[in-house]
Order: sequence, then structure tokens, then C-alpha cells
Amino acid sequence: MKPIYETTVTASGGRDGKVVSQDGVINLEVRTPKEMRGPGGAYTNPEQLFAAGYAACFDSALNFVARTERKKINSQVSATIGLKLAGLSGFELVVTLDVSVEGVDSETAKKLLEKAHKTCPYSKALRNNVDVKINLV
Repeated sequence: MKPIYETTVTASGGRDGKVVSQDGVINLEVRTPKEMRGPGGAYTNPEQLFAAGYAACFDSALNFVARTERKKINSQVSATIGLKLAGLSGFELVVTLDVSVEGVDSETAKKLLEKAHKTCPYSKALRNNVDVKINLV
């Protein structure tokens, strides 16, 4: 089946380089964070870009699930993406999603979060490979 949407972003220079989308909307210099012994500064990095994408996608999935269940909610998702050493295999991602859901009780909100996690394409891509912790805040 053909994708309903696809895009391309090209990276050059790795963590101390540049990322540019095919349409030019993303045109950013990336730098290794100081915490990883890089220069840091007012630049983005792959983890920030991934966190932005995952937060937006999960929030969309959550709102989709709520609409299908005829629940009116206001939500906000903060994604924290970390890297940890994984022995000889290099690095692994660690993910925490802090989600605020207004308009329903906490039990309903938790059920919506579970369904959103099953629906979100980012969650599906990470399933059984990356530990994703979801907190209702």
C-alpha cells in the first residue's frame, strides 16, 4: 500500500552537521550536546527532533482515539528522549511521555492513553525495542 504522506530529511555531518527537509521547512544545524562532550550551544540535536515528532504524533493519536470514543479532551504531551550506554552494542533510547488530559476522569484518560499507544505510529515503531514509559500528569 502506498503511503498517504512521506517526506525526506537529509543529514550531513552527523551530530555536528546539518539537517534539511526536501521542502526547506527544516534547515537546521545540529550539534552534539555538552552532556555528550560536544559543543552544545543554541542548536538542536537528533534527540530533540525525535522528541518533537513523537510528542506531536502521540498527541494526535490520543485526540484521534478520544474522538472515536466521542470524548472531548484537551491534551498536552511532553516527550523526553534519552540515550543510555548499552554495553558493547553502543547506545539505546529511553523514552518518557508525560501526558496531561483534561475533560475526562483519570480512569478514562488512562484507557485513552493505552489506546493511543497502540495507535501512534511512533509507538508502534518502538514497540518491543525501546522502553516507553507513559505518565498521566
